[in-house]
Amino acid sequence: MFSPEGPGLRELAVQALSSVERGYDLLAPKFDHTPFRTPDSVLDAVASALGRLGPFDHGLDLCCGTGAGVGVLARVCRRSVTGVDFSAGMLAVARERPPAPGPPISWVRADARALPFGPGFDLVVSFGAFGHFLPGELPVLFRQARSVLRPGGCLAFPVVAPPRPGSRAYWMLLAFDGVMRLRNAVWRPPFVMYYRAYRFGDLRRELERAGFLVELHALSDFGRRRDGSPRVRMVVARRPD
Repeated sequence: MFSPEGPGLRELAVQALSSVERGYDLLAPKFDHTPFRTPDSVLDAVASALGRLGPFDHGLDLCCGTGAGVGVLARVCRRSVTGVDFSAGMLAVARERPPAPGPPISWVRADARALPFGPGFDLVVSFGAFGHFLPGELPVLFRQARSVLRPGGCLAFPVVAPPRPGSRAYWMLLAFDGVMRLRNAVWRPPFVMYYRAYRFGDLRRELERAGFLVELHALSDFGRRRDGSPRVRMVVARRPD
């Protein structure tokens, strides 16, 4: 799962026994060499889909990590791009990246549940971050995203269809989440990192409760499952005018 440039088992163990913030500070220098980074294929597919919905002026990458998703915004936004994350280590790596072609990029350290922005963005994206929030935290997360959007702006993020019950992927994710729950039951501080798949219906309900109008866009690059449903969708939640 990890390249030779990625973290070793001892490093992963130390990170897993830390808080989420401290764990990602430690992981940051090698994060891009782990499977936790969103694959380029997903980033490219989302950028292509957003390109058909845009252009946008000001973009925000929510929980930006080392900045891979900021490159998506740089391709579809015309005036500015901002990355926000609460890990100083991840932001330090992001700032060292060569600047992507496009509008100016800024980096801000903040908690996604208490964003220090007014309604100045036309597009908010997030990649692979929701596993760090418990289900009960989704309402405040989505309300915060809506609060920084201009009227008519949208929150967009990819969602992979949950694995078929009984499949190898299903049992692997179940085992990983089980280990994390056991770890959090016996060790403090907690490390919230679950790979459970949120159901589309649950996401839609929470987004609508936060005041969004929700659309689902199939990302055709990833094909369809046996039942004909898309393997990967992009959720587009728009703040009404």
